[in-house]
Amino acid sequence: MNELKRTCLFDVHEKLNAKMFEFAGWEMPLEYTSAVKEHEHVRKSAGLFDVSHMGEVEVKGDKAKDFIQYLITNDVSNLKSDEILYSPMCYENGTTVDDLLVYSVEKQIPVVLCTTGLSEEQLEKVKEASAKVAILRSANMSLGINTLMELLKKAAQIFAPAGFDMEIVEKHHNQKLDAPSGTALALADSMNEALDNAYEYKYDRSQERQKRDKYEIGISAVRGGSIVGEHEVIFAGQDEVIEFKHTAYSKAVFAKGAVEAAKYLAGKPAGHYEMSDVIKATM
Repeated sequence: MNELKRTCLFDVHEKLNAKMFEFAGWEMPLEYTSAVKEHEHVRKSAGLFDVSHMGEVEVKGDKAKDFIQYLITNDVSNLKSDEILYSPMCYENGTTVDDLLVYSVEKQIPVVLCTTGLSEEQLEKVKEASAKVAILRSANMSLGINTLMELLKKAAQIFAPAGFDMEIVEKHHNQKLDAPSGTALALADSMNEALDNAYEYKYDRSQERQKRDKYEIGISAVRGGSIVGEHEVIFAGQDEVIEFKHTAYSKAVFAKGAVEAAKYLAGKPAGHYEMSDVIKATM
């Protein structure tokens, strides 16, 4: 049996003693106390539905609404801009899948894009979209990491010409699928761009026996335990080593950065923005 995936709220569910169960390959909360008590709580105050395991599909074109109308069981004909409709989706064999949120967006709404691991085709679509609406894309929303990128540009321009070797070591929890992390690559890119992209990235040294090339940036990945995220950049020279390190103790740092990015993006014209723009705006 494949290991179940977990959402970013898994630790919260666990601390609240939720009864977990398998749902479409995800380990999700079934209930905390009882269905009756939770129903009463939602009626009297509020409830939270964890949808962070869901994907997002955007349907465009003249026949988009007709296609959605065919796809789901509820009526979207009267759905206004920015309204959301909760509905099952039909399969061709007559069965349905639930937990589908359908929304209509006709306004020019800026987008903060935090997803990593995008393909070249997807990145090209982001670029195309940025010609129509303001998009801020970042591999890491932490203000600390993005400030570190700016510092690394200056450090690389000083240390690399002086003969310092550059290495990056990133550490994450044992559930993370991609390696190296998008943040590690972004840190490497920030240094490489400052050096006219003269450096190649080295991910594995186990398959060859040769000295380290002068024009390479080594990137190593560690996976273990519940490490939220740790990135260490090493400038190793003759008889001295300089290290820059960032440690995330909670995913809240990414949420805070995303909020700052959204505040910055409000009212901006169409274009492709980065977290470095947010950092510069605060200086």
